[in-house]
Formats: sequence, structure tokens, C-alpha cells
Amino acid sequence: MNQDLSVPEHPSVLVVEDESGTSDMLVMALRFLGFDAHLVPAGAETIHEVRRRKPDAVLLDLALPHLNGTEVCGKLRAAGIDTPVIFLSARTAVEDKCHALAVGGDDYVTKPFDLTEVSARIRALIRRARGVVRPAPAAPRRLCAAGVELDECTHEVWRHGTAVPLSATEFALLKVLLENAGQVISKAHILDTVWNYGFQGESGVVETYVYYLRRKLGDSGQSLIRTVRGAGYIVHADPVGT
Repeated sequence: MNQDLSVPEHPSVLVVEDESGTSDMLVMALRFLGFDAHLVPAGAETIHEVRRRKPDAVLLDLALPHLNGTEVCGKLRAAGIDTPVIFLSARTAVEDKCHALAVGGDDYVTKPFDLTEVSARIRALIRRARGVVRPAPAAPRRLCAAGVELDECTHEVWRHGTAVPLSATEFALLKVLLENAGQVISKAHILDTVWNYGFQGESGVVETYVYYLRRKLGDSGQSLIRTVRGAGYIVHADPVGT
């Protein structure tokens, strides 16, 4: 039996969806696929329910009454809740996807969707949130540059010896930059690696998360992550022996 030990046997998922027919179908289907799925009220109560239930992931409809999905996600992130969030929406415009990711979403699935794909995306996000990388022959590393250290094994980051809390997406972005230190990394490569999206055209989500990283890393972030206009970003590797 091939069991993914990085994901719980029955991952807990909260569904935030105001259309009763869609929400009931989604919860039942997720339970059939092995998830411990529950429907929670949309809006301000969502934050309370996420805090109380501590789910492995949240499926969040974009078009909610009162507070829309991006506002709910923004409040979750502002409250310090880093639970992976997958947006569900009938909107297919790149601008909508970028905005949803920029406010703290981790993935975006358009309706109508395939439940098998949604299940796979949920499990992939849970693996990422738990700091689990795809199987590889190389042992976990501690990546270092400009006074910043990232431990792949413990999923921790330090700046000059002080711990820096990062969300799963921020950690994944910093990891990609550090493991390619000394090379210019394009936004397209970052989107494909961190978000698994083949976006067409320009996207503001990478700039937004680079800003988040720089802000959390303080002065080290400004000197660590450098913009190469028209090309992407580069992290200058520490000289050998430092």
C-alpha cells in the first residue's frame, strides 16, 4: 500500500461556501475521498471556526455574501492563521486569480472543477504546509545567504539568529530563491514552482510575496532578495568560507 505519510489519513478540511447545493455536494464528495470535511458559516464566523477546529486546509468560495472570499482570507492572515487556503470560483480572469493569491490564498480552482484534482491540490498544499518536500536523494539542507538561514527539515527560518515565522507559501518562495542563490530566477519559474500555475502574462502575486518576505526579513530582506528588472529576482550567495 502506497500511503503518503506526510499527509494525515483523514485530513481535516473546512468548506466555506454559501450555495447549499454546491456545499453539501462538496462536503459529501470530500468525505467519500477520505477527508474529514465540514461546512462552516461564511464571513466573520469563519475565523472563529478555523481557530476552533484547526483544519489542515480551507476551501473558500470567492463570491460570498457580506464578506467576500478575499476579505475572509485577508482576515485569516491578519489574525496570524497560516492554514492553507484554496479559493473556489467561477471567475477565470487572471486578475481575479492574482488578487486571490496576493491576499494570502495558496491555490485557486475554477468552477466547474474535478473533485479528483481538488483532492490532489489539497493534499499537495498540506504537504507543503508541513514542510515536506518531494522525495529526493539529497538530505535536507540548511540554506544560508546574507544572514538568513532556512532549515528544510524543521521548516524554520532565522535572520541573524532570530527566528522568523513564515507562512507555507512564504517559506516555499524563500526556499526556491535560496536554493538557486547566485542565479536570476524568473517570475514564471517562481509561479510554476511555488504556486504550480502556468500564468500567462504578468502577475503581481510574486511581487506581493517578495514584499512580504522583505518586510519579515527586515534589512536583511532588502539586501538578500534583489530585483533584476525585466528578468526576475536573484539572491547573491554567501562567499565560500563565510
